[in-house]
Amino acid sequence: MIITLVEKFPQWQIINLDKLDSCSSLKNLSSVDQRPNYKFIQGDICNPYLINTLFERENIDIVFHFAAQTHVDHSFRWPAEFKRVNVDGTRVLLKAACEAGVEKFIYASTDEVYGESIDKECDEFCPRQPSNPYAASKAAAESIVLSYWKKYKLPVIVTRSNNVYGPHQYLEKVIPKFISLLLLNKKCPIQGSGLQSRHFLHTDDAIEAFLTVMEKGVPGEIYNMGSNFELSIIQLARELIKMSTSAEEDFNNWLDFVEDRPHNDLRYPMNSDKLQGLGWKPCVTWPEGIRKTGWLACNSHTSFNTVISYSHDHISAFVYKMI
Repeated sequence: MIITLVEKFPQWQIINLDKLDSCSSLKNLSSVDQRPNYKFIQGDICNPYLINTLFERENIDIVFHFAAQTHVDHSFRWPAEFKRVNVDGTRVLLKAACEAGVEKFIYASTDEVYGESIDKECDEFCPRQPSNPYAASKAAAESIVLSYWKKYKLPVIVTRSNNVYGPHQYLEKVIPKFISLLLLNKKCPIQGSGLQSRHFLHTDDAIEAFLTVMEKGVPGEIYNMGSNFELSIIQLARELIKMSTSAEEDFNNWLDFVEDRPHNDLRYPMNSDKLQGLGWKPCVTWPEGIRKTGWLACNSHTSFNTVISYSHDHISAFVYKMI
């Protein structure tokens, strides 16, 4: 997203705030780090002094808030940390943005706030029924974001997306995790039955969705960013096994069935008609998306030994201003 903003809007100053934990790498932005309209600041959104100083010194017009702890399994083990980052950090950003009078505050949320749905596609009016600490923290943050529109008329917009994949994704996420393990001739861990499914949205489509919301989104509204491409986790593993190995043996030989998480939603079907009404639709096919991801080439600086390591605060938010 930052690369797109820097390249698409050379007349704007793009500011990237990131805590740079183990899941982050500045090498991902090497193509723009010398651009005159790009600035990097290392910092934590939970630090009120840092955030307030940033908004006081910079003439910020628009905030994209992507900062979050996102690993569902970790949220069951460290729920307080998810609350600190996802809820309290959002509150810190909102307060500073409101006092600075920004023109737009875009909050990236998740389809998981809806909870599990077997048959019904969830639109933006469906009740939220989060079923894990991560989803609950995002739902709580959404409520705080929308309250700033109701009380202060801060022009906020909430987006809810399916699982995004693409270049530079950290190893804890399912697609790069499976690929990296397969390249080491190791098995893909399948939680429970593996029949739980997810919709996958390529990062190019996600970026276009955020740009559409930035340009055409209505303050105070929520927009689903959904993909029609759905795979069960076991189907995903088999797809990646075919792509990543030359073995002709039984696919099951590459699967390692492990204990399921305390609760694992079966699927999250979403209706994205509202966002498509603004002119957006997902265009990247699954084969094209995997090819464009080029995961190994994009992550050659990453050690495969970190595949199952714990990533602490994944904190990144970016804001930008017109110059």
